[in-house]
Formats: sequence, structure tokens, C-alpha cells
Amino acid sequence: MSKTEFVYVTYIAADPAKVWKALIEEEATKAYWNHVNRSDWKPGSSWAHERIDGKIDLVGTVIEAEPPSHLVISWAFPGDLDKTDAVSQVTFEIAPHDGGNTRLTVLHEDLERGSEMEHSIRNGWPLVLANLKSFLETGKVMPLTCGK
Repeated sequence: MSKTEFVYVTYIAADPAKVWKALIEEEATKAYWNHVNRSDWKPGSSWAHERIDGKIDLVGTVIEAEPPSHLVISWAFPGDLDKTDAVSQVTFEIAPHDGGNTRLTVLHEDLERGSEMEHSIRNGWPLVLANLKSFLETGKVMPLTCGK
């Protein structure tokens, strides 16, 4: 299968350190993503995207971590981690923007075109990142249904 990518850019009224913390801290991800992202966030460490009920939906490895500006992780369904073609990569670029705000760019690449993962992230990332923005700016979140 051929590969594709997904890019999403948003601007958040919060400083880069706050955005970084919201991406990696368990309580924050639980609030806006309804999942806990578990890792020590050191290069080479594993990470897991775990539902509140304990089911793990996604897994991967921390490839690069440069707080508070750059995070790269591999991304796969738990049963696909050993299938090279099914493992994609997500890069989070967090940059200061005018007046103490942040520009967050999410690049999800190496996606199998037409795969379940591609469909899932194209629906999921906009919802999750909108919720992250709302969470950081207002402290409120919306229900995440990811098109279900």
C-alpha cells in the first residue's frame, strides 16, 4: 500500500510549556482525550494510549523528546506494533506565537493509505486537538465521539 500523511495546525492561547504538559501528563490527557497517555517520555521508552476503563488502544515508542518544543512518537494498534507497514509516526511541534500563545503542529506520517488507522486519525485528530485547545483556554471540554 502507498503511504500518506495528515497535518493539523492550531493556535492555542497558552504558553508552550503548558501545551507540552497537556500532551504528556496523564491527568491532562484524561481530561481532554478520555485516554491516558502513559510513558516516562524519554527517547527509547514505550508509550501507551489507555482508555479510562484500562483498555489500550494505541502503543508506540518515544523517538525524540525535547521539552517543551518537539516530540516524536511511533504509533500503532497494539497488535500491529511488529508490522512495519502498520506503524506510523507522529511529530508534535510546539512553537511560541505572538503574545505568549502557541502554534501546535501535528504531523502524522507513514500512514497506510485507506487503512483503518488513516480513517481513524483523520476523524480523531481534529476533535482531540480542538478539545485540547478548549481545555487549555477555558478548562472545559466537549464529548469526544470521533464520528461514532
